[in-house]
Amino acid sequence: MKTEYEAKFIRINHDEIRQKLKDIGATLHHPMRLMRRAIIENEELKKKDAFLRVRDEGDKITLTYKQFSNLSVDGAKEHEIIVNDFNETVSLFAASGLPHRSIQESKRETWTYDHAEVVLDEWPWLDPYIEIEADSEEAVKKLASELGFDWNDAVFGDVMAAYRAQYPHLSEKDTVGNLPIVRFGDPLPDLLKDKV
Repeated sequence: MKTEYEAKFIRINHDEIRQKLKDIGATLHHPMRLMRRAIIENEELKKKDAFLRVRDEGDKITLTYKQFSNLSVDGAKEHEIIVNDFNETVSLFAASGLPHRSIQESKRETWTYDHAEVVLDEWPWLDPYIEIEADSEEAVKKLASELGFDWNDAVFGDVMAAYRAQYPHLSEKDTVGNLPIVRFGDPLPDLLKDKV
């Protein structure tokens, strides 16, 4: 499995980051676009902190097995292939006994710089964040520093790391994957409401 070296920086201003990316000479690879994904999990995958994801990225559709061995810069492992039909791929898994648990929307803008990728992400009910991915921990740290981030503020893991930072009452078992639909414009779900 491929190891991903990545770090998130949360609660940021995308316009400020865009300017910093332009200032250092980064290239806009994909403007902000709506993405749709189906999350497929079962108990066996959950035990391994893993899931399958079918994602329509606008210009391609990917099928990914993603596993988080730990919450660190190199904790994400993945296998990814390109498929040609979102609905048919989701249907194939459902027919084989692996139905999707959640359909989720997000928005993403992708920049590249010096063999690294910076994505500006937006999710429903979540403050904007960025993710920096490169071929080594050192490269991620270097680019984070060039963009003005303190490494001590880095967050690791999937999008739930950002949700848990913003909604600290969430337990490890509380995930947006438990919501059948995660969609822009919908009201805040009970899962994210502080129960205090």
